[in-house]
Amino acid sequence: QVKLVESGGGSVQSGGSLTLSCELHEYTRSRWCMAWFRQGPGKERESVAAIDSNDNRSYKESVKGRFTISLDNAKKTLYLHMNTLNSEDTGMYYCAADLSYGPWVVIRDTGRCYVVPEAWGQGTLVNVSA
Repeated sequence: QVKLVESGGGSVQSGGSLTLSCELHEYTRSRWCMAWFRQGPGKERESVAAIDSNDNRSYKESVKGRFTISLDNAKKTLYLHMNTLNSEDTGMYYCAADLSYGPWVVIRDTGRCYVVPEAWGQGTLVNVSA
């Protein structure tokens, strides 16, 4: 059974950096799309960064140039490197992986996979203070 486990959240001052990790357990697909979502206080959940098995990457406009999504296949870990954080980045961050039959592609400039991923982690909290 697929299991995703996030870590790396914490408190950081505005302008700081954090790297989130998502361990992928029993996720052995050859074609896939994975994404990082976040939900801020009083806000809807939004996808901020996505990557597919062709190494295409997509970012939500508000995080472009500050966040980087990457996958270490050997470690079976998905990362979200976050720089120049601001208070708008505060929220619970979730990694999510696609379990569908495709298409396994990101949507350009949206931070989203074409298909909404079905497997989710429990989340890790990021708090950015002024």
